[in-house]
Amino acid sequence: MSTPILIDLAVGDARAGAEPDRFDPVSPAAAVTVTEAAREAGVAALRLLDTAGGRRAIDPSVAGAYLAGRFGDIGYLVEVPTTHNAPYNVARRVLSFDRATAGRVGVVLRPGAGDEVSAATVPDPVAAAPVERWSEYAQILTRLWESFPRDALIGDQERALVVDDALIRAIDHEGRFYRVAGPLDGPSSLQGRPVVVAADLDVLGWAAVARSADAVVVDRGQSAGADLALTAGLEQAGRKREDVALIGRVGVTLSAGASARTLADELAAWIDRDKLDAVELVPTGGVDGVLAAVRTLVPLLSASTGPTLRASLGLRDTVEALS
Repeated sequence: MSTPILIDLAVGDARAGAEPDRFDPVSPAAAVTVTEAAREAGVAALRLLDTAGGRRAIDPSVAGAYLAGRFGDIGYLVEVPTTHNAPYNVARRVLSFDRATAGRVGVVLRPGAGDEVSAATVPDPVAAAPVERWSEYAQILTRLWESFPRDALIGDQERALVVDDALIRAIDHEGRFYRVAGPLDGPSSLQGRPVVVAADLDVLGWAAVARSADAVVVDRGQSAGADLALTAGLEQAGRKREDVALIGRVGVTLSAGASARTLADELAAWIDRDKLDAVELVPTGGVDGVLAAVRTLVPLLSASTGPTLRASLGLRDTVEALS
C-alpha cells in the first residue's frame, strides 16, 4: 500500500559538523539539492520549520517560495505561529503561494500569542487561551480562503466582466481574539483551499483538532490509539474520519551501517498498526542525513503523490469552509 511521505526541513545557517543524532538547518543551496531529491523520490511535501537545533530558520513561507520557484510540483507545508502573524496577512500570503504551485501548499498552524495589528482592534482584550485563539485563527483562515471562489472569475471581454461580485463575500468575523472583515483579493486555489495542519496535540487536544484541522501530526509516542481518538472527536464535531489525515512523525537516523530496509519495514508496520494516513520523517545528521533518508528510505516506503497536496494526503478538494 502506498503512503504519502513528508520530510522535515529547516532552511538557514547550516552548522559545521552536523551531529548524526541532531536535526539542524541546511543552507539554501543544500535545500535545493534536498528538494530535487525529494521530488524524484516521490515525497508528497516538505514541512518547512521556523526553528531547528534551537536556532531560527529562514521564514518558511520565504524558503518555500524560493524552493517552489525551482520545484513547483512538490508540496510545501509552512509553519506559522499565531504569534506576530495577523490572520488576514497569513491567509493572503499562503493562498498566493498555493495558487502559484497549483494547489500544493498547506500551513502548520502553531498555537501561541497574538500580533500587534490584531491587538489594536481585539474585541476581548483579556482573552488569552492559546487553544481558543488557535481555533478562531484556523476558522478565519478557512473562511477567508473560501471568500473568493474560483467560480467568481468570469473574464468576459465582450461584457467587460472580470468577476461575479455576487459570489465574493466578506466573512465579517468578530470573535474574542480577532476582528476580520475580508474578503481576500484573489481567488481560491485548485485544491479548494490550503491544508490546515495541527501539530501541537498536547496543547490543542482532540476536540479543537477535530473541529478545525485538515490534518493532524502525532509523534510516534502519541500514535497508539490516535485513530480512535480522532474518529471520536470528528464524530462529535459532525465530521468524518476521511476528512482529516492522521500523520505520524518520527525521527530517523541513517548511519553508514544502518539498514534502510529494516527501518522501512519497521515504519511500514507502524503505519499499518496505528492506521496512519501519512508519515513525516525528521532526518538527523544535517544535509547528508536528509539526503540519505530521501534517497534510500523513502523509495522503500512506496511513497505516493497526487496533483494537489490534498490529493496527496487522501483528502477531498473542499468547497465549503468549516463552521
